[in-house]
Amino acid sequence: MPKKAGMDKWKKERRKHYLELKEYRYYIFCEGEQTEPQYFAGFKRLIEDNPIYKEMVLIEIEPCAAGTMRVIGMAERYVRENNIQKGQIWCVYDKDSFPAEHFNGVVERVDLLNKDNSELKYHAAWSNECIEFWFMLHFSYYTANNHRTGYIDFLNNKFQELGLGKYQKNMPNLFEILMEKGNPKLAIRYAKRIIKDGSGKTPTEIAPGTKVYELVEELAKYLPEEIKSYFLRKNDD
Repeated sequence: MPKKAGMDKWKKERRKHYLELKEYRYYIFCEGEQTEPQYFAGFKRLIEDNPIYKEMVLIEIEPCAAGTMRVIGMAERYVRENNIQKGQIWCVYDKDSFPAEHFNGVVERVDLLNKDNSELKYHAAWSNECIEFWFMLHFSYYTANNHRTGYIDFLNNKFQELGLGKYQKNMPNLFEILMEKGNPKLAIRYAKRIIKDGSGKTPTEIAPGTKVYELVEELAKYLPEEIKSYFLRKNDD
């Protein structure tokens, strides 16, 4: 066997063994290349530093540079190519200017995929109109259906008020800012209220709205205790 082929096989077997050691597995596919990956990397860092869960939880974050249906398509391809049989697949994406049928179509595709394997579950963590709406909820309950520029203006003003300068999509400390200067627990409560009020509507019709909180609640379960309290009430974990 050629040396390179042998090395590739060894790497694949080592990765397979590494994955099998992880009881809880999260594969996060982000529409954007900067904002969403930077934000969820904050959870990953803290969980991997948590001695209780670091050997039990796998978190892989994949920037897709694609929107709506292409994000879930890339997630499906990743699952096939890596023969993933167990875990949670999260697609994080925005409405932006994509057609309603594409935006709603991801949720429909998720429902279809989840009929195949009870140990492999897909999730749609959508935001209408953009993930900045989720960030806004850390500071205020907001239901005005504005263009995404309005949400960014809100964050710009809030960040400057806090002495942080303007909001930037590629801020490496965005997770920490939202956790320490905002209120993640309130953001989760506000997001749930909006989804409940939109019961029976499609994601496109819930404007504004976001289901990013569902992924946040999942990951927060594995945070160190002193950090977990920022996100979850005691009876939630």
